[in-house]
Amino acid sequence: MTASNHTSPLDSGIAVIHSNQLEELRDVLEYWLRQHPLAPLENEIFLVQSNGMGQWLKQNLAQNALLGIVAATKVQLPSLFIWSAYRAVLGEQIPKEQLLAKAPLIWRLYRLLPKLITQSGFETLAGFLADDSNSRKRYQLAEQLADLFDQYQVYRSDWISDWAEGNDVLRNAHGEIKPLPEQQHWQALLWREVLEDLGEASMRFASRASVHAQFMTQIDTLDQRPAGIPRRIILFGLSSLPQQSLEVLAKLGKFCQIVLFVHNPCQHYWADIIEDKELLKAERRRQSYKAGMTSSLTAEELHLHAPPLLAAWGKQGRDYIRLLDHFDETQHYEHWHWPQNKIDLFKDYGELGQRSLLQHLQQSILDLEPLPEEPMLLPAADDSIAFHIAHSAQREVEILHDQLLARFAAAKQNREPLYPRDVIVMVPDINQYAPHIRAVFGQIQADDPRYIPYSLADQQQRGQNPMLVAVEALLNLPESRFAVSEFLGLLEVPALRARFTIDDAAIPKLHQWIEEAGIRWGLNAEQRTQAVSMPSHLEANTWQFGLRRMLLGYAVGAGEAFAQIEPYPEIGGLEAQWVGNLSFLLETLEKFALLLKREQNTKDWQRTLLALLDDFFSVSNDQERKTLEILTSSLAKWGQSCEQAGLTETDTMPINVVREAWLSSVDEPSLQQRFLSGRVNFCTLMPMRAIPFRLICLLGMNDGDYPRNQQAPSFDLMSQRGQYRPGDRSRRQDDQYLFLEALLSARQQLYISWVGRSIRDNSERPPSVLISQLREVLAQGWRLADEVLLASLTVEHPLQPFSLAYVLQNRDPRLFTYAREWYEPATDSHLSERSVPNLEAKGFTLSLESLARFLKAPVKAFCNHTLKFGFDEETVTSEDHEPFGFDALQAYVLSEALLQRLNSEQANGADLDDTAAFFTQQQSAMAQQGLLPLGGFAQATYDAISEPVKLAWQQYQALLPVWSTELEAHATHLPPFTLADGVTVQLTGDLSQLRRSSDQQGDGLIYLTAQRLINKDKTLKYPNLLLHWVQHLAACADHLPVQTLVIAADTVIEIPAIDQAEAYAHLQSLVEAYHQGMQAPLPVACKTAFAWLAAAANSDQDKALEKAISRYQGDDWTPGEVDYDAYLTRFFPDFASLNQSPQETAQKSGQNTNQDKAFQYWVETLYQPAFNQIQQTEIAQGVSE
Repeated sequence: MTASNHTSPLDSGIAVIHSNQLEELRDVLEYWLRQHPLAPLENEIFLVQSNGMGQWLKQNLAQNALLGIVAATKVQLPSLFIWSAYRAVLGEQIPKEQLLAKAPLIWRLYRLLPKLITQSGFETLAGFLADDSNSRKRYQLAEQLADLFDQYQVYRSDWISDWAEGNDVLRNAHGEIKPLPEQQHWQALLWREVLEDLGEASMRFASRASVHAQFMTQIDTLDQRPAGIPRRIILFGLSSLPQQSLEVLAKLGKFCQIVLFVHNPCQHYWADIIEDKELLKAERRRQSYKAGMTSSLTAEELHLHAPPLLAAWGKQGRDYIRLLDHFDETQHYEHWHWPQNKIDLFKDYGELGQRSLLQHLQQSILDLEPLPEEPMLLPAADDSIAFHIAHSAQREVEILHDQLLARFAAAKQNREPLYPRDVIVMVPDINQYAPHIRAVFGQIQADDPRYIPYSLADQQQRGQNPMLVAVEALLNLPESRFAVSEFLGLLEVPALRARFTIDDAAIPKLHQWIEEAGIRWGLNAEQRTQAVSMPSHLEANTWQFGLRRMLLGYAVGAGEAFAQIEPYPEIGGLEAQWVGNLSFLLETLEKFALLLKREQNTKDWQRTLLALLDDFFSVSNDQERKTLEILTSSLAKWGQSCEQAGLTETDTMPINVVREAWLSSVDEPSLQQRFLSGRVNFCTLMPMRAIPFRLICLLGMNDGDYPRNQQAPSFDLMSQRGQYRPGDRSRRQDDQYLFLEALLSARQQLYISWVGRSIRDNSERPPSVLISQLREVLAQGWRLADEVLLASLTVEHPLQPFSLAYVLQNRDPRLFTYAREWYEPATDSHLSERSVPNLEAKGFTLSLESLARFLKAPVKAFCNHTLKFGFDEETVTSEDHEPFGFDALQAYVLSEALLQRLNSEQANGADLDDTAAFFTQQQSAMAQQGLLPLGGFAQATYDAISEPVKLAWQQYQALLPVWSTELEAHATHLPPFTLADGVTVQLTGDLSQLRRSSDQQGDGLIYLTAQRLINKDKTLKYPNLLLHWVQHLAACADHLPVQTLVIAADTVIEIPAIDQAEAYAHLQSLVEAYHQGMQAPLPVACKTAFAWLAAAANSDQDKALEKAISRYQGDDWTPGEVDYDAYLTRFFPDFASLNQSPQETAQKSGQNTNQDKAFQYWVETLYQPAFNQIQQTEIAQGVSE
């Protein structure tokens, strides 16, 4: 850092600068650096506790032109600096890495535990590690014990010093010594075992406690600054430090200048307002008592003299500030020429008489003001504190986006622009909110005026980074079923596809091949047998099974089966190379599945895992290179920790332990993580991150989510009753003090939201206890003249972002949204009520099949054709299991395919007098295609598929003598249909299955299907016959008066010939309905329509209507048609919306029905003729008999 051409001598000692605002501390720091520069090649050492604080500090220093170029600065974590100070004083005999730091201690304990649990005194650990065949418990216990002993070394060094000397005692904060509880004696024994394992040579320098004690002794013997200790050390913005670290800094203060910039919320002495004040024994107090307060006040009197929020949330900060008092000798540094000769830089919030509610609250904490007896009257409501209640995390983020846009606009209008960099949004867990943030903030394009640049910090890479997800999946190979979904997940990772030269274009085709080749799970029969103890001969539906089918299909096409392998004929051309790439990938997976299954030592594991990275990934961009670098460096650090822990070639471990150790280290926090990038920053609420921002937003302030609870292990002696010491860390106290710091760091506005309503039943859900305390203080401390304060600060938002509450003229003005997509154009609430422009203005061609699909599902046809969207997204495969049976659709498809093959065999001249051989051969082929269940289930499943085919075929054969002559297919030549608006429609289609009767008296359309066309209630399945009805009408209208027969497994359906003019008129009505149905969804549903017609034929209209309602909406036991159809649900959620009046229908869709009800009109128009003509024939009963 350069700011001057001269280097000034530095006064040694510790200086502590207090302020309630970080900006004041920053200004003093900048002044100090400018007035007392280091030599050009000296590093300026800054100790901070978080990456956010470090980056904020560096950016602010860089913006100060008077400091020149901000270079030669080193930002460190306090713990790393303290260890380097130990080495500087005690010499190279202190290892660079702590031998008993948490990472190597985990593996030392992991190595020692199997031996120790066989010894007396470790029965508790032996009981926990019982039934630990895969060493998972052993690793988890080692990890928890290492973390605990790491905390002991920092916060209870006296304990472990006693234990090392054989004294199994505990000392409390008062210095009282008590015996270690009998059930916890194993902790002292374990610590001594760890020290003994280190050996005599290393024991002195292994424990942080012992090193610290030696440091404290050795540094007193020095008379000059040790090499490696900088001339100046600056600690900025820390809100907590262990006493051990402060002791080190105090000793270093003899030789160098140490300046602590401390954020202190209150300018008066406030340690007495919080519990455990008797544990703070500092002889000095930096701040003086506020007038009227003394140390003699009782706990019951303290609330009369202190702000409740500081008393409730300030314990961690109180402990730290009071610990500083032990080492704070102001008389030694107050003469160091500080700016304005002040070392206490407390500054009021806002100007008296012009303070906002937020500033009033902040000032009361600064002045140590208790709540007034009567609430203070505010001149007017302001938006400095705002509470927003939502129904979900998604709605919280949507509301925040709208609120930020409003605040940006208001600030610009007031000529005080608010920029994205002035805003920070903090949540309890950023990983939970990240998908919602991307969904809301990420969907707005950069050229949209609603675009807000944002960045996400603190996200865990594990589970998010595609390459890390793939690595974790690969490390799970020994436990994997090799299911299709797992494999397809790997193919989504670009770096893995690049290694196996599988490009993007190959993915859909591979998905299709995998599905159609019958692959489900398991590498091969052997692997599947080992995984779930299946019989070794069952290979169907494995990857080897499917690959053999693909390769044989490439060789012979649709040829004969070979060696009981049915060829899959879709492989060919240049695409065939993808099968080779797929095979290579599977071979590599199989190789590593075997490698990872073996227990290995540390060195072998490192070689294996590096080979895994090399064999599976080819990186091509910066993100992938960074991920690979993180993985390799983490693996190297793990190996180093294991080496420090004394693990040798004989110490092996399974993959599940290695996997967790390796991947968990990937997400370890560091000071290099991105933060404060000039955008709206979204991050996790973390200690030491209360950086000043003009607008601070806190989301997810739900009861139970914040403050976060971290349950201490039952063997954590620090958490035992009576063992608390000032400075001890607690997640709950961290969160409380962080919330206080966030409140004090908001310079203009504090925005708080939580999920205050249930998304299911709208019931009330409480906020965090901290929010409740804050709201209670606001209600008791301030008031408005004309409304309740909390009501004016709180906005309760509707469940949906498209709620009418946002657009009604008499709405609450605090409810608004910029999400115009929900409200443009502003028309009626139902999209079903909006007309779509005529898309076929001049004319169009319509196939018979399209017309039939429209009849079967008019609303779906409108969505698919006009709106160009569909709910039925084609999925390649979600099958991770071999078939156990089939649903109705699957069974129908397979039965129809079987029936078509049977028909084709007959057409090709095969002798089918005895069909038994055909069905046996087809069963074998289906099994070899992986279509049937394995083992004994196959026969029953095949019987269920083939039985309808056999029944239909028998009826078909019985009728063939009556219709003996097969005719060529007939292409329809109908004249165009001219519609009311002048549009012409050409109906097209081919009529196959034409046959002539044996007596040459007539022609017929003879259709064969494996369907069952009779419902359980003996009614016909009319929707399944609509295509045949349309084809029948087309034939009759084209001067081909045919009789149509549909031969099914359970019946024969007959449609008699219709007069040509009548058939053409029916088609004219259907085509007109189709044209109208493409302009707006018709209020009709096919199955409900036929239920209404069937009931109307046998009863009055009222009962028919009841039947239609029941069929459409269902009842408590049976779902209705709308429950199975997403299209109907979207436009007509209930029968009332379907059965609207014709006037409404005409107004909204341009139709003129002149009927009592639109639904009835469309039923009679579309389905009544088919219902009247389609009937069961007497032949059906005769054949079945």
